[in-house]
Amino acid sequence: MNNNLINKYDLSVPRYTSYPTAPHFHDGVNGDVYKQWLAELDPKTPLSLYFHIPFCDEMCWFCGCYTKIVKRYDPVKEYLDALLAEVDLVADALPTRFTAKHLHWGGGSPTMLKGEDWMAIMNKLRERFDVADDAEIAVELDPRTATEDYVAELEAAGVNRASIGVQSYEPKVQEAIHRIQPYDMTKEVIGWLRKHSINHINMDLMYGLPHQDTTEIETMIDLTVDLQPNRIALFGYAHVPWMQSHQKMIKDEDLPGAEERWEQFTLAVERLKERGYVQVGFDHFAHPDDNMANAVETGDLHRNFQGYTTDTAPAMLGFGASAIGYLPQGYVQNERPLKSYSQAIYSGVLPAAKGIGLSAEDKLRRDIIEDIMCNLTVDLHARCHEHGANAKDFDEDLAKLEPLIRDGICIVEDGNITVSDDGRPFIRLVASVFDTYFASGVGRHSKAV
Repeated sequence: MNNNLINKYDLSVPRYTSYPTAPHFHDGVNGDVYKQWLAELDPKTPLSLYFHIPFCDEMCWFCGCYTKIVKRYDPVKEYLDALLAEVDLVADALPTRFTAKHLHWGGGSPTMLKGEDWMAIMNKLRERFDVADDAEIAVELDPRTATEDYVAELEAAGVNRASIGVQSYEPKVQEAIHRIQPYDMTKEVIGWLRKHSINHINMDLMYGLPHQDTTEIETMIDLTVDLQPNRIALFGYAHVPWMQSHQKMIKDEDLPGAEERWEQFTLAVERLKERGYVQVGFDHFAHPDDNMANAVETGDLHRNFQGYTTDTAPAMLGFGASAIGYLPQGYVQNERPLKSYSQAIYSGVLPAAKGIGLSAEDKLRRDIIEDIMCNLTVDLHARCHEHGANAKDFDEDLAKLEPLIRDGICIVEDGNITVSDDGRPFIRLVASVFDTYFASGVGRHSKAV
């Protein structure tokens, strides 16, 4: 890929963890609408449950998540009480008792919770839902605050997958992003996880961070693969200090440019593949024995707010401040300010602040975009037939693909749109052609690569 093309497509586009994307949510979807949507759910629908814990011990300067820094446990405990009350509100709004097959805790740092609180959460969930015996129970874990006793408490609570944030092992980079986490610390925590039967390990890496170069990227990949995680996510750092004020602590001049980011990304991808990992979409990798690698082969890969997933549940309920969920009718996001979130719950109101209902066209375009993002190809005629639409309605969209076709990023033949191997890093650009809500989006989304 030549440098002119890299600079040409150094654009800001959505990550498409949903369609429509979160910037287009509106306050017309409130607690009353959410309550109605819950009441309309088919009792046979398997659920995924997501829980947001918006607290950390200290702020990592690269972070783009909604979180608060706390030095006392009291605010965390108060928040947990509200979250458990929200579980009751949501369960009461459902037409019957539902089965939960995937449970995921994100943050912030979910491991801010005390060990005994994990048991309280799981007891509440098993009281209000049928948690499947083979349910995936995943937690994002911060190695800097973990102990072996804590890992044992996670095991006792039923946790069977852990996601470890690494970003980089290089001390200079860690200092620049305010996250000191030596390699040996990460290695020790992964050892504890496996000792306590939490054998499914995800690791999150980043490129495009301050002071990173290709030598550091290659070392980072090799050290990570030596730990034998089941899945690896490779994220490009999104520098948006106008949205995340703490990112102002990272100096612009310390960040790699577009061509340097490209070199880091391509080297990381090639190295991971050389070391035996299967590329999933554009930024995830799976060990060949992991079920995500199998989902790539069978076409059963999906994408949600946690990124690429094997979760096939048609509904995910989000719990906690700022949490997003989805139902067949649309997307729902909770109140973001902690005070507003708690006030709604203790008033007996579902804390939904905004969202968006899905039209028939939204559902069709969502499926097209997910096909592109997950499978790198979409049969436009088949998808339109499935939704009762006419493929001719997409002639204007196909015309917008012409520059990408000329540049070798995608191929269009008889209604089949396929992203080329060289075009895989620009997959979000191909998907964005079918996004009727998207208009430039500069400043609102991360870089395409």
